[in-house]
Amino acid sequence: MVTRMKTTIDIADPLLGEIKQLATREGITLRQLVEEGLRLVLARRQVPTDGFRLRDASVGGEGVQAGVSEGDWSSLRDLVYEGRGA
Repeated sequence: MVTRMKTTIDIADPLLGEIKQLATREGITLRQLVEEGLRLVLARRQVPTDGFRLRDASVGGEGVQAGVSEGDWSSLRDLVYEGRGA
């Protein structure tokens, strides 16, 4: 069972005129048209419930280069700048 609550909203006269004309053309009530519009806005703005998931962008390989320990940033920095004059 759907319950309903009456409420009052202010709508600009020109917009209300357009809404009434559209409802009349489509043979529906003003309430039906407003409810449909509100549902569309809610659906468009809905936040995904499953959260953000980063895509898997891993590449094949055997890990770090020989002679470099994972997490050894000074060795990695030396390799990156190897051959560049300071």
